[in-house]
Amino acid sequence: MPTIIDISPRLDPSLAVWPGDAPLSREVLLDQTWGDSVTLSTLKATVHLGAHADAPLHYGVHGSDIADRPLELYLGNCQVMRIPAARGSRIGPGDLTSPIRAARVLFATGTYPDPSRFTGDFAALDPSLIAFLHERGVRLVGIDTPSVDLFSSRELETHRAILARDMAILEGLVLDHVSEGLYELIALPLALVGFDASPVRAILRSLMP
Repeated sequence: MPTIIDISPRLDPSLAVWPGDAPLSREVLLDQTWGDSVTLSTLKATVHLGAHADAPLHYGVHGSDIADRPLELYLGNCQVMRIPAARGSRIGPGDLTSPIRAARVLFATGTYPDPSRFTGDFAALDPSLIAFLHERGVRLVGIDTPSVDLFSSRELETHRAILARDMAILEGLVLDHVSEGLYELIALPLALVGFDASPVRAILRSLMP
């Protein structure tokens, strides 16, 4: 049986979100300890919560919503690559540590080690890297930080480079316990009509020999 590796942070109110965004909260409507027949709750949170898939609508005025994204983007062989990135730096083609070997590439930078504490000096991806990856058949990029762009970016150059090539994005992954190599990625977004992103339960499965 393939080994399952969870690469999603646990979702609770302590999980940090982008400054100004809505953190996770739970409202209990019914509770068996109150004498109700079932426990029933509702949640409120940003759709960019934890491990999540951005939709083109998030960074393109006429982009598609997350419900319209092809599911095959988020399912299939992927490559985990560990990059010794400096905090606040952009990763370019010259920083890659191995050849591209899959259509989905997840970058482990180690620059956002604590999902419960937001820090703005995480590493990001350079637009030139997106062009480089696209030329090699990459359809999805993922990263272990809150964004593929730097915190200080206002033009969102990397998001726009991805939009121009109709690639997919995963952000907020947890990759510190994952070895470099090839895996199967499963990170399906919810079919949220009209929404600009969706949380995912992202996992990797070891490939059978």
